[in-house]
Amino acid sequence: MFALERGATGFYDPRDGPLPRTDTHALRAAWHASARAAGGRAGEWTEQQYPRTYHTASVAGRGGLHLALCHAYLPLVAYVVGPCFRHVHEFRDSSAWSRPFTESGFTVLSPEQLNTPLGDVDTAVLTDAEWREIRFWEATMLGGVLFNSWD
Repeated sequence: MFALERGATGFYDPRDGPLPRTDTHALRAAWHASARAAGGRAGEWTEQQYPRTYHTASVAGRGGLHLALCHAYLPLVAYVVGPCFRHVHEFRDSSAWSRPFTESGFTVLSPEQLNTPLGDVDTAVLTDAEWREIRFWEATMLGGVLFNSWD
């Protein structure tokens, strides 16, 4: 069972201190290595900005343009078909690009993992405020909770 960690939703209570931050230098290095490993080239990197919980990194390779979502608070990576406001079911397989990320300590999540219903995820760390946001934005799958642009 996948267990959410503090920082998963991007929301926090300032009294608990700041959220952990993913090492963007390591992320960017893994992204470049990932593009090379897949026979492609690194494209555009977009730094996370509120309210998004993730950075975006494109890879131009066989089969066109691919977009990586790199969680800003946890060492998690997902691939999607393209940018959108709410990431729900458009996650794609990333096996061609995952090794450099995993070798650098990041977890690349599969579409199956990202489409896991929240009822099958350990959500014990989530606060009441986070649950209010989840219900408001109607997030029902793991990927929608991790990679969001809620305000």
